[in-house]
Amino acid sequence: MLQIVLIEPEIPPNTGNIGRLCLATGARLHLVGPLGFDIDDRTLKRAGLDYWKEVDCRRWADFAALQEAAGPAARFFFLTTKTTRAYWDESFRDGDYLVFGRESKGLPESLLAAHPEQCLTIPQQGVRSLNLGNAVGIVLYEAVRQLRGLP
Repeated sequence: MLQIVLIEPEIPPNTGNIGRLCLATGARLHLVGPLGFDIDDRTLKRAGLDYWKEVDCRRWADFAALQEAAGPAARFFFLTTKTTRAYWDESFRDGDYLVFGRESKGLPESLLAAHPEQCLTIPQQGVRSLNLGNAVGIVLYEAVRQLRGLP
Protein backbone atom coordinates (compact mmCIF):
# COMPACT_ATOMS: atom_id res chain seq x y z
CA MET A 1 0.00 0.00 0.00
CA LEU A 2 1.34 3.40 -0.96
CA GLN A 3 1.40 6.09 1.72
CA ILE A 4 0.55 9.74 1.05
CA VAL A 5 1.75 12.19 3.69
CA LEU A 6 0.52 15.79 3.93
CA ILE A 7 2.54 17.93 6.31
CA GLU A 8 0.50 20.79 7.74
CA PRO A 9 -2.11 20.99 4.97
CA GLU A 10 -3.97 24.30 4.94
CA ILE A 11 -6.84 24.03 2.45
CA PRO A 12 -9.67 21.60 3.26
CA PRO A 13 -10.83 20.98 -0.34
CA ASN A 14 -7.30 19.95 -1.36
CA THR A 15 -7.14 17.44 1.47
CA GLY A 16 -10.62 16.14 0.62
CA ASN A 17 -9.64 15.64 -3.01
CA ILE A 18 -6.41 13.91 -1.99
CA GLY A 19 -8.41 11.65 0.31
CA ARG A 20 -10.55 10.65 -2.66
CA LEU A 21 -7.40 9.94 -4.71
CA CYS A 22 -6.09 7.76 -1.89
CA LEU A 23 -9.32 5.80 -1.75
CA ALA A 24 -9.33 5.34 -5.54
CA THR A 25 -5.79 3.93 -5.52
CA GLY A 26 -5.86 2.00 -2.25
CA ALA A 27 -3.34 4.37 -0.66
CA ARG A 28 -3.30 5.43 2.98
CA LEU A 29 -3.45 9.15 3.83
CA HIS A 30 -1.35 10.53 6.69
CA LEU A 31 -2.10 14.03 7.99
CA VAL A 32 0.73 15.59 9.98
CA GLY A 33 -0.22 18.51 12.17
CA PRO A 34 -0.84 21.13 12.92
CA LEU A 35 -3.62 21.18 10.34
CA GLY A 36 -4.89 24.48 8.95
CA PHE A 37 -8.50 23.37 9.42
CA ASP A 38 -10.68 21.16 11.57
CA ILE A 39 -10.85 17.56 10.36
CA ASP A 40 -14.64 17.78 10.56
CA ASP A 41 -14.68 20.80 8.23
CA ARG A 42 -17.64 20.49 5.86
CA THR A 43 -15.56 21.72 2.90
CA LEU A 44 -13.13 18.85 3.51
CA LYS A 45 -15.97 16.36 3.46
CA ARG A 46 -17.60 18.02 0.46
CA ALA A 47 -14.40 17.70 -1.58
CA GLY A 48 -14.09 14.06 -0.51
CA LEU A 49 -17.78 13.61 -1.28
CA ASP A 50 -19.45 10.80 0.60
CA TYR A 51 -16.21 8.81 0.41
CA TRP A 52 -14.41 10.60 3.25
CA LYS A 53 -15.56 8.12 5.89
CA GLU A 54 -14.00 5.29 3.82
CA VAL A 55 -10.57 6.94 3.45
CA ASP A 56 -7.82 5.18 5.42
CA CYS A 57 -6.61 8.32 7.17
CA ARG A 58 -4.14 8.54 10.05
CA ARG A 59 -3.29 11.68 12.02
CA TRP A 60 0.09 12.53 13.51
CA ALA A 61 1.14 15.32 15.85
CA ASP A 62 4.43 15.71 14.00
CA PHE A 63 6.57 14.10 11.32
CA ALA A 64 8.92 12.47 13.84
CA ALA A 65 6.01 10.46 15.28
CA LEU A 66 5.10 9.18 11.82
CA GLN A 67 8.70 8.27 11.02
CA GLU A 68 9.06 6.38 14.29
CA ALA A 69 5.85 4.43 13.71
CA ALA A 70 6.86 3.62 10.13
CA GLY A 71 10.12 2.06 11.27
CA PRO A 72 13.71 2.28 10.04
CA ALA A 73 13.11 0.34 6.81
CA ALA A 74 10.42 2.76 5.56
CA ARG A 75 11.25 4.74 2.42
CA PHE A 76 10.21 8.39 2.42
CA PHE A 77 10.27 10.62 -0.68
CA PHE A 78 9.93 14.37 -0.31
CA LEU A 79 8.25 16.28 -3.15
CA THR A 80 9.67 19.76 -3.65
CA THR A 81 10.44 22.35 -6.29
CA LYS A 82 13.91 22.70 -4.71
CA THR A 83 15.57 19.74 -6.44
CA THR A 84 16.17 18.65 -10.01
CA ARG A 85 15.54 14.91 -9.65
CA ALA A 86 12.25 14.08 -11.37
CA TYR A 87 9.72 11.80 -9.68
CA TRP A 88 9.70 9.48 -12.72
CA ASP A 89 13.37 8.69 -12.15
CA GLU A 90 12.54 6.88 -8.89
CA SER A 91 11.56 3.22 -8.79
CA PHE A 92 8.72 3.19 -6.31
CA ARG A 93 7.93 0.20 -4.11
CA ASP A 94 4.84 -0.91 -2.30
CA GLY A 95 4.76 0.82 1.08
CA ASP A 96 6.67 3.95 0.01
CA TYR A 97 5.76 7.24 1.69
CA LEU A 98 5.24 10.19 -0.67
CA VAL A 99 5.54 13.36 1.41
CA PHE A 100 4.05 16.72 0.39
CA GLY A 101 4.21 20.08 2.18
CA ARG A 102 1.65 22.71 2.92
CA GLU A 103 0.16 24.74 0.13
CA SER A 104 1.74 28.09 1.00
CA LYS A 105 5.33 27.05 1.76
CA GLY A 106 5.94 23.44 0.79
CA LEU A 107 8.08 21.24 3.00
CA PRO A 108 10.27 22.68 5.76
CA GLU A 109 13.84 23.42 4.62
CA SER A 110 15.19 21.41 7.58
CA LEU A 111 13.37 18.29 6.35
CA LEU A 112 14.69 18.70 2.80
CA ALA A 113 18.24 19.30 4.06
CA ALA A 114 18.08 16.16 6.20
CA HIS A 115 17.02 13.98 3.24
CA PRO A 116 18.58 15.36 0.03
CA GLU A 117 18.80 11.96 -1.68
CA GLN A 118 15.08 11.36 -1.20
CA CYS A 119 13.91 14.67 -2.68
CA LEU A 120 11.92 14.52 -5.91
CA THR A 121 10.28 17.14 -8.10
CA ILE A 122 7.59 17.42 -10.74
CA PRO A 123 9.32 19.23 -13.62
CA GLN A 124 7.38 22.35 -14.62
CA GLN A 125 7.84 25.66 -16.35
CA GLY A 126 6.20 29.05 -16.08
CA VAL A 127 4.79 28.50 -12.57
CA ARG A 128 6.25 28.29 -9.06
CA SER A 129 4.24 25.22 -8.15
CA LEU A 130 1.17 23.12 -8.87
CA ASN A 131 -2.00 22.71 -6.84
CA LEU A 132 -1.33 20.22 -4.04
CA GLY A 133 -4.09 17.85 -5.16
CA ASN A 134 -2.75 17.84 -8.72
CA ALA A 135 0.80 17.21 -7.51
CA VAL A 136 -0.29 14.28 -5.36
CA GLY A 137 -2.30 12.83 -8.25
CA ILE A 138 0.63 13.05 -10.67
CA VAL A 139 3.12 11.31 -8.40
CA LEU A 140 0.68 8.83 -6.88
CA TYR A 141 -0.49 7.56 -10.25
CA GLU A 142 3.11 7.20 -11.46
CA ALA A 143 3.80 5.02 -8.42
CA VAL A 144 0.61 3.03 -9.12
CA ARG A 145 1.68 2.63 -12.77
CA GLN A 146 5.09 1.35 -11.71
CA LEU A 147 3.49 -1.11 -9.32
CA ARG A 148 1.42 -2.36 -12.30
CA GLY A 149 -2.09 -1.30 -11.50
CA LEU A 150 -4.61 -0.65 -8.83
CA PRO A 151 -4.91 -2.90 -5.79
